[in-house]
Formats: sequence, structure tokens, C-alpha cells
Amino acid sequence: MERNSNFSPSSSQEGLDAKPLRSLTPMFPAPFGFNAYTQSATPPFVCVSPFAQFPGNPSFQPLAAGVLNSNGVTFAGVSDSNGPINATPISAAYRANVHSLDDEDEEEEEEEEEDEPVFTRKSSKSGRKIKRSHLGGSDGLDGTKIKRVKPVRKIFDKSLLLLPSSSNHPRETVEMVLSTFDALRRRLLQLDELEDINRRPDLRAGAIMMTNEFRANMGKRIGSIPGVEIGDIFYFRIEMCVVGLHAPSMAGIDYMTARFDHQEEPVAVCIVSSGGYENADDDVDVLVYSGQGGNNRYEEKHDQKLERGNLALEKSTYRKNEIRVVRSAKDPNCQTGKIYIYDGLYKIQDAWKEKSKSGFNVFKYKLLREPGQRDGIAVWKMTQKWIENPSLRGRVILPDLSSGIENIPVCLVNEVDHEKGPSHFTYVTKVRYSKPISSMKPSQGCRCLSVCLPGDRNCSCAQVNGGDLPYSSLGLIASRRNMIYECSDSCQCSYNCRNRVTQKGIRLHFEVFRTRNRGWGLRSWDPIRAGSFICEYTGEVIDESKVDLDDDDDDYLFQTACPGEKTLRWNYGAELAEEPSGTFSTDTYNPLPIMVSARNMGNVARFMNHSCSPNVFWQPVQHDHSDDGHPHIMFFAMKHIPPMTELTYDYGVSGKERGSGGVSRRAKRCLCGSPACRGSFG
Repeated sequence: MERNSNFSPSSSQEGLDAKPLRSLTPMFPAPFGFNAYTQSATPPFVCVSPFAQFPGNPSFQPLAAGVLNSNGVTFAGVSDSNGPINATPISAAYRANVHSLDDEDEEEEEEEEEDEPVFTRKSSKSGRKIKRSHLGGSDGLDGTKIKRVKPVRKIFDKSLLLLPSSSNHPRETVEMVLSTFDALRRRLLQLDELEDINRRPDLRAGAIMMTNEFRANMGKRIGSIPGVEIGDIFYFRIEMCVVGLHAPSMAGIDYMTARFDHQEEPVAVCIVSSGGYENADDDVDVLVYSGQGGNNRYEEKHDQKLERGNLALEKSTYRKNEIRVVRSAKDPNCQTGKIYIYDGLYKIQDAWKEKSKSGFNVFKYKLLREPGQRDGIAVWKMTQKWIENPSLRGRVILPDLSSGIENIPVCLVNEVDHEKGPSHFTYVTKVRYSKPISSMKPSQGCRCLSVCLPGDRNCSCAQVNGGDLPYSSLGLIASRRNMIYECSDSCQCSYNCRNRVTQKGIRLHFEVFRTRNRGWGLRSWDPIRAGSFICEYTGEVIDESKVDLDDDDDDYLFQTACPGEKTLRWNYGAELAEEPSGTFSTDTYNPLPIMVSARNMGNVARFMNHSCSPNVFWQPVQHDHSDDGHPHIMFFAMKHIPPMTELTYDYGVSGKERGSGGVSRRAKRCLCGSPACRGSFG
């Protein structure tokens, strides 16, 4: 649907005067926030992305192909109304272990929210509070005070890590980098909790990955980023740094110096709109973005200056180069948290100067979204309206498939054909067991007062989980294990204990929808953060000896077959903190003695389809004693999942034997369409 904007600057708004800008000496940033003045017309060597060519992937068309010449790397393919532009990056070389302390970062009030508060301690000499950080201080070449990451320890075993360059597909590489980052961040958070220290595990994880060069898209570029798709969501600014989407860890404007028709100029390549300034972002196709500066919390507010990011945006106004735009939204599961949504490519249509609410002059830039792109923030805003008013969702067959059994209604929709719904089944929220299974070790009730705390050696529930609580304070799973033991009814802790997650039921707005070639599927109206609990696989636990695995009639039979490599490697990342990853392997994997059929009874989990590149994994969890310690099959998010993205998990490797019985299911043809598709599943 075509959208028209009625926004235009008022007569009182001043247009930008570009003439005096030529006399300014611009400061150009290298990735990760380091800034350096350009001293010579000869550019340094550019660290380019490893994705210059993609054999076997004709669908991927890089926006700018790298061509090495005497001036560095020339990017061709960025065009405006006057035809193609040849741009040469001047200052795109990475300095992974450096943070800038100039006022660009200090002025930004768009800093991401922390998972945990920053730890402070008192100096033994002066008694004043000192902010503890993983960064040390030093002076730069030009005398500027910079923060430098302390040298990290050597990787535990780098051979265990699948480096980004080993993947032939940019999407696979980006997902691998993000998965490793989150695994490392989760482990650092666990270690801090054991020491009762609150720090920034996200920044520390990002610094370690940058230092060890475990990242993607290391060269700055104009336009799209290989492997990053419109609609992708990020919960930390540093995540956008490690995949090359937005280099500064705090500043909202990312820019580089490029050569246009034998003239060197700064141009903006990406901006983040995160609420720090007076931006107008209600229209999904138009963004009115405020310039940076003048808003330093440590000094008096003042008029913004046309330099650095503001200068780059002004140059992009008449160069008409494409700019990546990242918008933000409030995290519904964290009061102070934000979620960053990549919304695609924009171009600046207009720029002017006006007075802000505080009475100081700020620069304004009106950006229009390029046509022909898939929806980004528009999907987000649409699903938020559905959550507030489900009746707005069109093509609904049933407003609640669960008939009121679930805490949140499950919508049933069909936008593909005239099918009226799935075959009849009884909706249940609990597993029904036909006989007791005594091979699972039952959890023991703890004696904790109120809630279980990390590092409490007297907590029996923590000890049976290997000494760590399996979930963070936000209810996110820390790592995949053979078994997770939650607190049970025999525990003295309260219902609000952080070790009670899956037993509370679903907390997402699901919809069961009709797919084009794989029957019915499952997706969520909510964004889902990596490690979040999704749902349990409910149904009838059946006797394995009575199951005909060659019978294809039961498409809803769940068995704990060995999953693919992606699921097995979900814990990878602890190696970067000099710890074993505890990763499963096909050689050491042992399936559980349990099979669940959801053909006659089940819940939303029965509609999750298979994928060789899944975004969900299953995890055995035990949280009761009444059934002799039976495990429950719980599903968790492998990665950040945007709204309206189909939820899939790996059904298992075809032909793989189960246990000592040597029983395997007949392989079925896979239609997941993933670049890493195995062709079949079992």
C-alpha cells in the first residue's frame, strides 16, 4: 500500500547553509567508535568484508563490489538521480580495541540500557566511589584521551570455533557471530553473578570478540550489509557493531570519508534513532532525524555544530547516497530496555535548522524510505496494534484456538487458501504419561527463603544444576544442558523465584497460520529474545515399543533425535572466556527415553515445522516430583526472533539411531529452504 507523507518544514525553519562547511576539517570515525583526523590524501589500506564473492549463491547481489586500486577500495553501485557514484572509503580501517572519549560519544543520550546496573566500589584511600570497568585509559597519537580494552586472555581452543570466514553464506556468518556473542555474554553474566558483581557483559563480550577478530563485515560500506536483513532485531548496540551494521557503540551517526568524483567528503552510512533526541518517527516510511551534539549531560546545552556526523548527513543530503536506518522500540519484557530494528535503506530528502524545545538550534534531516523493500518497522507497529486489539487482525478463522485454556489467546489465521483449520485435536497444556519413567534423576527441593540466588552454595537446586542457576534474572536460559532442574512444589522459595520459568506457561501472543507448502505453522506477534522460553511440547507420552516409526500417519510424534549442528553448537562462545563450551556433539549425544505424540492432543508446539537452520531448540526440563521426575520438553529461542517470523526447530538428523534399540524414523524430504538445508530430516 502506498503511503504519502504530509510533512514539510515550516516557513520559520532555516535551510542549511552549506557554503562555510568547506572550510571545516572533518573528523572521520573508524569502526567501534575510534576517531582520527585525516592527515593525508592517501588513504590507508581498507579492511574489506570477506564476502566479496558468493559462489553457489546467485540470489545474493552485493550493493558495492570491492575493487582494489591506488586509492584503496572503490565502491560502485550507489546511485542517485544523476547516475552512479564512485566512492572510495578513506577511513574505514578497523581498530577493534579502541573506544573514543571525544564529546561525540559523551553527547549522545542514545546509549543502550543495561541488563544489570554498573558495579561501583569505594576507594580505600579517598572513600569516593569508583566506577569499575573492563576498559583502561591511555593517550592517542594526537593526544586525545582514549579508552583501550585490556588485553584479553588467549582463546581456550580457537580450533573449536567456526570462524566467520569459513562460511560461504553471509547470513550464516552473521548468525554465527551473533550466536557466539550472546553465548559469551551469557557466560560472562553468570560469572559476574557468582562473584556478586554487576558489570556490562555485553560490552565486555563485544570487546573480546573485536580483539579476537571474530566478527563480520569488517569494512565500512554504503548501502546494505551482507547477511543483515531488514526486520532483524538487536537487544544491544554492540551487536550491530560485531556484524558491521553500525560501527559506533554509542553514537547515533555512523559515517565514513569517501571519494566522489576526485573529491573527498564525509557521508553518512547508518543512523540509529533511539529516542535520545526529538525525532519524528511515527510514519513507517518517513523519519525526521535530529543531528547530534549540544545535549551533553556534563555541560551546558548549546547549539549543534555542523561537524562530524552532522556534516556527513549534510553531505549525504545532496549526494543522495543510501543510508541504513535503525529504529528502536521499547522492550516489552524489560522496563528500561530497548530493541533496535533494522528498517532498511533511506535517502535524505531535505535538511534544515530549527530551535528545539530546550531553545537551542538543532539540525533536522528528513529521510524517505527507498521503495521496493520488505517491511521493517511497519511489521512491528502492526503487531503492536494487534496485541492491543486482536480484532484488528484480518483473515481470522478462530480468535482463540485454545478455547481459553492458555493465558493468552492463540489466534488461527489463513491468508493462503480456503482451508478452515487443522485436523481435530484436544488442546491441552500438560503432558499425559502412560507409565512412569524412573531413569531421570528427580530434582530436590531447596530451602531458600523467598528466591534462589546465584552463588548460594546452600541452594540444592543450584547445585543439581552444576552450581549455576540455569536462568538469568530476566528468565533467559543461560546454556543448553542435558537436563535443567527448576524449583518444584517441594521447594520453599516463592513462585517468583527466577528458577521457575517454564512451569508458568506461555507468555507470548501466538498465531497458528497457514503456510504455502508445509501445512500449518506457528509464529508470534511479540519479538522474542534469544534464550526466551517459548512453549512446552505437550501430548501423550507413549511406549516406544508400540510405535511404528515407519508409519507416516503421525506427523506430530516428537522424539529426542540428535539435532543438527546449529542446535548442538548453541553453547559455543565460552571458549573466548577460556572455558570449555560444554557443547554437545553427534558422538556424545544421548537421546532421552521419551516420545510424545500430539496427534490427538497437544498445544501450539505441534504446529512448529522443521528447519535445518532453526530459530528454536528443545531442552529437557524437570520441575515436579509427582510423576517420578519425568522430563518436560521445553522450547527456547536460539536467536532474536522478530515478530511474524515462523518458529521452527530441528526435528533431527535422518537415519540416526536412537539409543541401544537402534530405532530410527523414515527420512522425509525437507522443504525448509535454508542455505544449509540437509535435504531430509528424520
